[in-house]
Amino acid sequence: MSVARVASRAQLGLAAPPVVVEVHLGSGLPALSIVGLPATAVKESKERVRAALINSGFDYPAGRITVNLSPADLPKEGCRYDLPIALGILIASEQLQVASGLRQHEYYGELGLSGELKPVRGLLSAAIAADHAAHGLVVPCANVAEVSIVAAERVRGAADLSAVCAIVSGKSSADPNDS
Repeated sequence: MSVARVASRAQLGLAAPPVVVEVHLGSGLPALSIVGLPATAVKESKERVRAALINSGFDYPAGRITVNLSPADLPKEGCRYDLPIALGILIASEQLQVASGLRQHEYYGELGLSGELKPVRGLLSAAIAADHAAHGLVVPCANVAEVSIVAAERVRGAADLSAVCAIVSGKSSADPNDS
């Protein structure tokens, strides 16, 4: 598959509108482009994501990578899209297969260069919206307590990119509320 879609949400005040992170892998000179009104922190994610993928033992795809944050007219801020972008690259490059039960999940997290997941601000509104949509959440361990206020039974915490990949592929046998 050369196109992957990963669900997330933006933060606009108290609202958390859905954002689909679409990743396309194509031929051409190696480059990563992020489109869809990304703020500077989102644009800088390309370097964090690249380092996190490589340092977590994955291959960084050669060629052109296009990331579309849809809807394109909604401003995107913060580092919350690092994890969905990394997952999209892994899924599009067929390095990661998504277990069927995790297709209705939303993903959030800032990636450190070694692949660790760092907490992101403002996930409570995203958790409320995800709960109304009956979606599960995969978040950094440091955000589990915050989002568990709303959707404890649908929250999975992870410490790093490798742990998220184990969850996404269905290889993790950890309790959804373990952090």
